[in-house]
Amino acid sequence: MGAYITRRLLLMIPTLFAIMVINFAIIQIAPGGPVEQVISELTGTGAAITGRVTRSDVGETLPTGPQSSASGGDGSGYRGAQGLDPEFIKELEQRFGFDKPVHVRFFEMMGNYLRFDFGDSFFRDESVIDLVLDKMPVSISLGVWTTLLVYLISIPLGIAKAMRDGSRFDLWTSVVVVVTSAIPSFLFAVFLLVVFAGGSYLDWFPLRGLVSDNWQELSWPDRIVDYLWHITLPVLAMTISGFATLTMLTKNTFMDQIGQQYVLTARAKGLSERRVMYGHVFRNAMLIVVAGFPAAFVGMLFTGSVLIEIIFSLDGLGLLGFEAAFKRDYPVIFGTLYFFSLLGLLLTLLGDLMYTIIDPRIDFESRKS
Repeated sequence: MGAYITRRLLLMIPTLFAIMVINFAIIQIAPGGPVEQVISELTGTGAAITGRVTRSDVGETLPTGPQSSASGGDGSGYRGAQGLDPEFIKELEQRFGFDKPVHVRFFEMMGNYLRFDFGDSFFRDESVIDLVLDKMPVSISLGVWTTLLVYLISIPLGIAKAMRDGSRFDLWTSVVVVVTSAIPSFLFAVFLLVVFAGGSYLDWFPLRGLVSDNWQELSWPDRIVDYLWHITLPVLAMTISGFATLTMLTKNTFMDQIGQQYVLTARAKGLSERRVMYGHVFRNAMLIVVAGFPAAFVGMLFTGSVLIEIIFSLDGLGLLGFEAAFKRDYPVIFGTLYFFSLLGLLLTLLGDLMYTIIDPRIDFESRKS
């Protein structure tokens, strides 16, 4: 097992490098970089730029240059830069590191990332690490509780549907699964707000935030209750769209195993149906379910909660990534991409190792590299 883990860890290096190269190239050719973002803020104020303008985002008094009819303004090549001093444009490029060739910027960035130095945000007065650590509790809460709830619902329901295949219970639960899978999580989130958060009917849950404003003043039991009170609706909204796929996967996997010869043999020996299902079928059927756990957790943690965070005013990683992409905040984009890609690769390895825990007969060590 040690050799297999070593091979997988070594394989992560080119995989992570390829992920960063592809995304770095895509981001570089996308229009509207950080320099353009600053220029658009300057030229999009609605006031003519004549004389000297002070902008807190840039942090200095900005000189303006002569007007130019070219879209790039004084040959700078940036859209909307007309009227700005070319020297100021060069200062912006130096500030954002764009005075260096693309390949130099990439390898400098990767060298810093190897030391887990993700730099500072372009548009926030914070380091990327501090931003991630500040937003992490919200996303961790959503991801952990949603994943836990999805698995606690889907696995027992999928097993029950497999054991009662074709029954009225299987039919009605299938209808529920199909209907819930067709409802986007953000629409269900809006429904929950309208019905249970003082929209038009009941006022049982808060509209925003992970905790109340006076959370620090509460006792620990009250803090726990307050936290669960705030997290209930967002977690339910994310669960409604996540448990359907896992439920059907669990059912179909168990149905496939039930038809195997070893199940017929176990039944012929007089074992109870419960003993057959949980003593023999469960171990084999759960392999596929376990294999999908890392991807499900990463998806719910980092990609599935953007709209939920916006609707419930939760300042988490999903919202941070969305705002960083919108503003072209490259340190935040690439720093979080590197960190979460590495985390996803490690969780995938963890999922493979869980195979051996569920079924000791699986031996990755015997596989040839």
